[in-house]
Amino acid sequence: MGVTVPVHPLSLDAIDIAILGALQEDASIANAELATRVGLSASACLSRTKRLRENGFITHTVAVVDQRRVGLGITAFAFVTLAGHGRRTAESFLRRIQETPQVMECWHVTGRADYLLKIVAPDIDSYRDFLMDTLVQTEEVGHVETQVVLKAEKRSLKLPIGKREGEPL
Repeated sequence: MGVTVPVHPLSLDAIDIAILGALQEDASIANAELATRVGLSASACLSRTKRLRENGFITHTVAVVDQRRVGLGITAFAFVTLAGHGRRTAESFLRRIQETPQVMECWHVTGRADYLLKIVAPDIDSYRDFLMDTLVQTEEVGHVETQVVLKAEKRSLKLPIGKREGEPL
């Protein structure tokens, strides 16, 4: 399990927030363009961006792929309740989930279920096969309840950084 490093959001100033906002919109932006947008020299902007990476504010830079265009037309959310609630059971389940490419996200949640999984599949038959042959066959799993996404009405990867309660986003 990874170590969580607490980060105080007030350690970001307005320029850091502007850099993070611009990079969340387009991570492939050239440093010179980013510098112009945030009002810094190119070297100062590069230094700031490097510092944001080193301090863990930027953890990954990725390309967001259209899942339908690559043949993954189904998204489902599965609420998973473990068969037991010991630490070993949870750790074993999480190891299996880490090795399962169809599971895009795994969240430890409160409520009736223990985990919420975001799962992608080519079609509903493939999802059913994954559910029956993989997920419910996992010995740590006691119960699974699935919600299949009909349509994503909003999807964003951009965090509302620097926005305070009551301010327009």
